[in-house]
Amino acid sequence: GSSDSPASASQIAGTIGVYHHAYLSPQPPGCHDRAVLLYEYVGKRIVDLQHTEVPDAYRGRGIAKHLAKAALDFVVEEDLKAHLTCWYIQKYVKENPLPQYLERLQP
Repeated sequence: GSSDSPASASQIAGTIGVYHHAYLSPQPPGCHDRAVLLYEYVGKRIVDLQHTEVPDAYRGRGIAKHLAKAALDFVVEEDLKAHLTCWYIQKYVKENPLPQYLERLQP
């Protein structure tokens, strides 16, 4: 049936939330079947974007890009500062140097 067809990146992106790292399921890395963004508050208004993880089954569909965008949009909406530990999010900002992102980056 059509339910067997793999979901497209946009369908999956619709289900991506930015989860608090405290709420991640207690599975070892690599076992989750959902894309995850790890982040942590390192100051009152500073969030450290640490790591994006996309399950192997969903790699290569631009999902990490949706995660990066969701994370940065979250920072903008909440009016936080962002420290980018995650290399992928650093790369995303280089490719999408929007002023609202750049002005919130912590060195």
